Amino acid sequence: MPRILIAGLFHETHTFLEGVTRMGDFQIRRGAEMLACKGDSSPLGGVLELAEELGWEVVPAADYRAQPSPTVEDAVVEAFWKDVAPVASSEQHDAVYLVLHGAMTTQSILDVEGEILQRLRAVTDVPVFGVFDLHANFSPKMAALADCLVGYRENPHTDAREAGLIAARLLNRCLTTGKRPRMQLAHPGLMWPPTGTGTAADPMLSLEKLARQQEEGSETLWAMNIVAGFSFADTPDTGVSFVACTTEDATPQLERLSECAHLLHHLGEVTDPPADEVLSTLKPLPEGLTVLVEPSDNIGGGAPGDGTGLLRALIRHGVSNAAICVNDPESVREIEAGARHIHLGGKGSRLDAGPLDLEVELVALNDGRFELENKNSHLASMCGDFFDMGRCAVVRHAGLTILITSVKTPPFDLGQWHSQGIEVEKLGVVAVKAAVAHRAAYDQIAARMLWVDTPGPCSSNLKTLPYMHARLR
Repeated sequence: MPRILIAGLFHETHTFLEGVTRMGDFQIRRGAEMLACKGDSSPLGGVLELAEELGWEVVPAADYRAQPSPTVEDAVVEAFWKDVAPVASSEQHDAVYLVLHGAMTTQSILDVEGEILQRLRAVTDVPVFGVFDLHANFSPKMAALADCLVGYRENPHTDAREAGLIAARLLNRCLTTGKRPRMQLAHPGLMWPPTGTGTAADPMLSLEKLARQQEEGSETLWAMNIVAGFSFADTPDTGVSFVACTTEDATPQLERLSECAHLLHHLGEVTDPPADEVLSTLKPLPEGLTVLVEPSDNIGGGAPGDGTGLLRALIRHGVSNAAICVNDPESVREIEAGARHIHLGGKGSRLDAGPLDLEVELVALNDGRFELENKNSHLASMCGDFFDMGRCAVVRHAGLTILITSVKTPPFDLGQWHSQGIEVEKLGVVAVKAAVAHRAAYDQIAARMLWVDTPGPCSSNLKTLPYMHARLR
């Protein structure tokens, strides 16, 4: 029975945000606590379930997860390694399986995943396999020190759990055949904002199709990863990359992918029209639900989720029968205390205009824990089957329904609204703070989907960001 050490370190770091992500922001499971995830909708849950089928003996080390947010304090990596190191160095195991993101940085470590792999290699030489997010900034260290890491292939990330299972099956192939692949990395010298990395359209659609064709029928190419990169992390490796897990030279395949990416590069350079310009075209409101997407305050990219840019525009244009969600625990507390004049949002980013003074009518106060309606969503890959928005207030202002949460909540699941009594599919307009990952939930109910630009830290216009370390500008 193979003994497999399993550990997870998952954080997408937005280095241009104010503040620091601390230990208290992470959901941490150590040792046997990890086994409670078995069978849930996360990659870890899937791998733990498959391990039983494959006949593995699982050696759980530690699992650290947090939502996208600012630069992580160094203490998190040191605490994680303190949990993992004794298991990696003292317990016998046949392989290591890692659940990673691939775009994590701390105050002094720009390539956290590479650093962890380097520390692992200092104490063990067994095969290292694992799964990572499509929005990783893949480093040469990661490629050199792991044997086979498999990235998500869909954006929205509906296949995160499945990608984890692919990586686990490839590890089993390694253990049963004795063949051990290596990783080969290519950086084509391109950078795209998250809004340009959806896999339903080019450039990602054609790149993913080509990668799957390259894998098909090949005995030596175990996996070909199309890595979109995370442009809001300022590192030397920020940008698009291609990673082959292979037992022989994959240079021709990687060169073909780079050629394709350069041909389609312009399709990834997405920018969004101003919110006022878009709203002026929606008078009168057309039939069906209009989904307004606000990438600059994309919670899934690390933004605070309390930006007021689109909210101000909705009020300015007199849009009614509409809803928007704003993360603001302070306002929730004020409403619970009886306040009906609040200073909403605008507290999380210096780019925002600041809090918006509003008179509101209270509709409901609720607990925010809900079960995900879509267990294949990216939210499920991050948290499993449930998410807790903290204490929530539902208020109205001039025909606009505002859901105010105490925990920022990526808008990747309609249960967010339904749990609060809001039938969002019956509205005329709903605003979501996202880029692409929301589409798994909203495509099914939207008559149209329009992206808008507002002030915020996740703007699709990358030229506004003050890069210091990235080679690409």
